[in-house]
Amino acid sequence: MEIAKARHDDENAAPWTREEFEAQLRNKGQAYHIHHPFNVRMNSGGCTEDEIRTWVANRFYYQICIPRKDAAIMANMPDRAERRLWIDRILDHDGHGDFEGSNGGGIEAWTRLGEAVGIPRDELWSLERVAPAVRFACDAYVHFATTAPWQEAVCSSLTEMFAPQIHKDRLATWPGHYPWIEQEGLTYFRSRIPLATRDVEHGLRVTLDHFQTRAAQYRALDILQFKLDILWSMLDAIEKACTHE
Repeated sequence: MEIAKARHDDENAAPWTREEFEAQLRNKGQAYHIHHPFNVRMNSGGCTEDEIRTWVANRFYYQICIPRKDAAIMANMPDRAERRLWIDRILDHDGHGDFEGSNGGGIEAWTRLGEAVGIPRDELWSLERVAPAVRFACDAYVHFATTAPWQEAVCSSLTEMFAPQIHKDRLATWPGHYPWIEQEGLTYFRSRIPLATRDVEHGLRVTLDHFQTRAAQYRALDILQFKLDILWSMLDAIEKACTHE
C-alpha cells in the first residue's frame, strides 16, 4: 500500500525532463531477457543442440508476429509521415525488392538460422514446435499493438534499445561455443544491430513527445515493462519446453 501511495503521489509531480524520462526508460534494461538464466546459459555455451533448436523454433513465432504487430501499429497511425517511417520495419522482416539475399528480410534470415541449427524449413514454418505459452505471449503482444493507441504501441517497441547488445553477445560467443552451427546462419543477429539503432531513434522521439505528464510517463514505463515481461515469459516457456524434449 505504501508503494502504491508513493507512486500515486509522485504521478502528480512535475514531469521528468526529456533527458530524465529517457534515462528512466533505459533503466528498464535491467529487466531485459539478456539477464534471463536461459539466455545466460545459452551464451555461455551451456545449451545442448536440441535446446538451441527449441529456442530457434519458438522464437521463430515471435519473428513472424513482428511484421503483423508493426502493420497493426501503422494502421492506427493517422499521420503519413509517421507511416512512411514505420513501414520500413515491416519490410525489414517481410523482405523487399527482389526478396533475394539481403532483401529477403528478417523472417527469411531466421529461417536460414533454423536450417543452420538443423531445423528443415518446412518443419520450422509448420510451427509444430512452438510452445503454447510462447504463442500466447506473442499473440498478446499483437493484440496490444492492434488495440492500444499507436503511441503506446510504439513505446512498447523500445525494448529495441537493449537489443544490439544481445545480438553482439551471440555473435561473439556462439561461434566458439557452438561450432556446429553454420556461420551463415548468424546473419540475422548481424543485420539487426544497425536496424535496431535506427528504430530506437524513431520510437524514442514518439515516446518522449507523447508522454508529457508524470502520470503519462509512468504509463510509458508500465508499457515497456509489459513488453519486457513478454520477452521474459517466452524464455520461461522455452526453458520449460527444453526439459520435456
